[in-house]
Amino acid sequence: MAEEAKAKGNAAFAAGRFDEAIRHFSEAIDLAPTNHVLYSNRSAAYASLQRYEAALADARKTVELKPDWAKGYGRLGAAHLGLGDAGQAVSAYEKGLELDPANEALKVGLTDARATAARSRAPPPQGASPFGKIFQGPELWAKLTADPSTREYLQQPDFVKMIQDIQRNPNNINMYLSDPRMMQVMGVLLNVKMRGPTDEMASESPQPEQEKPQPEPEPEPMEVSEEKEAKERKAKAQKEKEAGNAAYKKKDFETAIQHYTRAIELDDGDISYLTNRAAVYLEMGKYEECIKDCDKAVEHGRELHSDFKMIARALTRKGTALVKLAKCSKDYEPAIETFQKALTEHRNPDTLKKLNDAERAKKELEQQEYFDPKIADEEREKGNELFKQQKYPEAVHHYTEALKRNPNDPKVYSNRAACYTKLGALPEGLKDAEKCIELDPSFSKGYTRKGAIQFFMKEYDKALETYQEGLKHDPNNQELMDGVRRCVEQINKTNRGEVSEEELKERQAKAMQDPEIQNILTDPVMRQVLIDFQENPKAAQDHLKNPQVMHKIQKLVTAGIVQMR
Repeated sequence: MAEEAKAKGNAAFAAGRFDEAIRHFSEAIDLAPTNHVLYSNRSAAYASLQRYEAALADARKTVELKPDWAKGYGRLGAAHLGLGDAGQAVSAYEKGLELDPANEALKVGLTDARATAARSRAPPPQGASPFGKIFQGPELWAKLTADPSTREYLQQPDFVKMIQDIQRNPNNINMYLSDPRMMQVMGVLLNVKMRGPTDEMASESPQPEQEKPQPEPEPEPMEVSEEKEAKERKAKAQKEKEAGNAAYKKKDFETAIQHYTRAIELDDGDISYLTNRAAVYLEMGKYEECIKDCDKAVEHGRELHSDFKMIARALTRKGTALVKLAKCSKDYEPAIETFQKALTEHRNPDTLKKLNDAERAKKELEQQEYFDPKIADEEREKGNELFKQQKYPEAVHHYTEALKRNPNDPKVYSNRAACYTKLGALPEGLKDAEKCIELDPSFSKGYTRKGAIQFFMKEYDKALETYQEGLKHDPNNQELMDGVRRCVEQINKTNRGEVSEEELKERQAKAMQDPEIQNILTDPVMRQVLIDFQENPKAAQDHLKNPQVMHKIQKLVTAGIVQMR
């Protein structure tokens, strides 16, 4: 994994094993070629080995991948400075400070670069120290970190201040030559062994005359360990996140935004700060800002190979914001697409519900936007004309269009059911007839359509029930009464054995698919009743006195399951 290789590289860098660090960072880059932090780290390792051309190439790649990341310009400045191009170094550091004006490392780098540029333009001053130049260049801190004899000095603020003073003014080295640590540092930088803290160096000229130190303004401690700096920034970011969470729970959204923003500035390696801030914007009704944060979180999360659940969370929040912004059916399309993407990352029940709700809302809005009763009446009339001409498929088309324009008109469902009946599409016709009755239970045409279809399907018992139900609403309807008569005739024919064996079996097979018939036949009480009808007529007569049993027997008779002779 890229993160594992990066961690190994950071450890090797901290221990001064720069070649090993470069190898680990390169492995991480192969696994995550768009991660700008990896190029930045490898650039630092190259610079520590004074391989400034390679350091410059990695630094350029860093700012190419992440042009708004201030530290990348610090790497770029250090590489230019190592190559002796102080002017380009100054430009790079200034660009970094435009992005992060409070970055101390960039401030120190800019000071060094300007000093180097000034020295390159001016003649060396009289009495200049012959050792001052060894304290210039970005490799100074890397050498001191790598050598065990000087590494511990870097934890001492007065030592760091002393080195920074010499970097600003090399002539000030004479003020510190009495410090034993300075002699050790010079030995490390010149790669020679020192005889003693106050003796002359083994291979250099006599120690210059010391001058009395002058008080200097105390500079800020320089960051000497990237690993340590990263940990400190992460810790601060986590504290800001916790403060943001606390403010969010108290509905103090402005304060929560401030804390999450600081967390993002401190640590760009955790997208949860972005998703949390997006959640606050969502609560505040700032949907555009929420969407921007979610997009950043998804893009950065993919670069960092973040947990797929985190990316799914960002996509879900974006989809929620898009739903809030939706004003017409088409506005729901990007929200639905975003929810679908979130589900491919992680199938979360909450996201699935939001997707279903969005699809339902889109469909309802489409119907509302398409709703036009006037056009629906026109389409219905066109369908009626075509029906009279026996052009049933064309009539179905116009009836369907009428229902899109006005889905609550029971007459159109009735008319389309009649078309389906003519076309032999009985299940579709039955569905339309039932919808017609649902919309207007008092509309007798719905019952005549449904009863006719059931009659054609040879479900005489069901057709009889439908016609009888219609008569409750319209007792004098001749079409319904004729339907009842036809059903009774067919049922009586079955009881008298006036139907063919094949037709009887067909009716019984259809009846057996009826859940109500199945329940009657599996009821232990009814099974005993049927046995008594065959074997014990006296007991059967007693059963018929029970209204519930009588109703069930009649149901079986009308369905053709039981025949009364």
